[in-house]
Amino acid sequence: MESLTGIAMRRVSAQLVDLLHVEPVIALHGPRSVGKSTVLNAIAEARQVPVLDLDDLGTRDAVTANPQTAVATPGLLCIDEYQHVPQILDALKARLNREGTLAGTAVLTGSTRQDALPRTAQALTGRLHTMTIWPLSQGEINGQTENFLPTLRADPEAMVAARPTSGTTRKEYVDRLCAGGFPLALRRSGTARDRWFDDYIRQSLERDAIELVRVRQRAMLRELLDRLAGRTGQVLNLANASQGLTGERRTIEEYVRLLEDLFLIDRLPAWGKTLRVRAAASPKVHVVDSGVAARLMRVTPTRLATLDPTALSEFGHLLETFVVGELRKQVSWLDERAATGHWRTHDGDEVDYVIEFDDGRVLAFEVKANERVSGNDLKGLRKLRDTLGDRFIAGVALSTGLRSYTYEDRIHVMPVDRLWTPT
Repeated sequence: MESLTGIAMRRVSAQLVDLLHVEPVIALHGPRSVGKSTVLNAIAEARQVPVLDLDDLGTRDAVTANPQTAVATPGLLCIDEYQHVPQILDALKARLNREGTLAGTAVLTGSTRQDALPRTAQALTGRLHTMTIWPLSQGEINGQTENFLPTLRADPEAMVAARPTSGTTRKEYVDRLCAGGFPLALRRSGTARDRWFDDYIRQSLERDAIELVRVRQRAMLRELLDRLAGRTGQVLNLANASQGLTGERRTIEEYVRLLEDLFLIDRLPAWGKTLRVRAAASPKVHVVDSGVAARLMRVTPTRLATLDPTALSEFGHLLETFVVGELRKQVSWLDERAATGHWRTHDGDEVDYVIEFDDGRVLAFEVKANERVSGNDLKGLRKLRDTLGDRFIAGVALSTGLRSYTYEDRIHVMPVDRLWTPT
């Protein structure tokens, strides 16, 4: 794939503009360097208002000393990286108390999850709507609008028939997952991109992590991240992942939460624990960006393109993380809330990604790194379909093959690129 040029249009931007007509305060959370500032600056420019950039030390000091003055700016209040001065939320709350809870009062961005911030960050409970901006989706990179989930939910059979073949090669999939979705990484290639990933990981662990908590064992934090990256796309077994590390179990659990709070990893919860078929309760772990995961694992496109057994295993786990990441982004754009997770029974049946909508109906996905999908590969989807009955909309095995087809009742096989290829 070619390097990214220009500014990619973000789906979250349109959502945010619409929500400004309804919500008083919107907080846009996401990884550092994901494009939050670009989105915020575009909104500020359209409204002709300034942006308070709290990454700037001088601005941060001034706002810390004068929070009430900082939020008194007329018009839409735009604050970048608000987690540096979380007490500004108290000042914003006081302003809303004085002036009334008006829609479109403020937009904030932050590079940590809101629940990781101090108690003062809860000051706007009931007035604060949070959104997450993830790394660029493949459609955003290509300048296309993805409609995969709504279309699949509405008519799976029609979606299969609409585009029966694909031209995407295994090498192209390898290139996409190794590139990831960070705009600055996508503007580079080769060793320059590797350098960017190394700097990003180091700054996240050495600067951002320390701003959140007192990290006593920095080397262990990096070692833990490396180990979790090596297990991306797999069930999280913390005892196994931390074997040989010197920290206490409690410290290791805190460090895993810290890596989540920094948007480096994401725990995909177990789903379906209330079904009559006994489901396992352990989450899966995914590195948030497949490009970061590949760099942490020290695998290259050249290596992943081979048929070496170790490389095939690494490609399989990275492809699952890549696909789950694309689906996670598309779920975040839906108009309705949806519960997501993975399904795994004690009998060994499993489905990599499950989306349950508000009406209780379900879409399910299995990721296969091979070009051919066998009947045995669909065992988990079949089991889930039979368990859910009419609640099961469709199950899709996403593979590196070239054909889309219906295998049996509500079970379909599609190339991975159907996720971002317009119907």
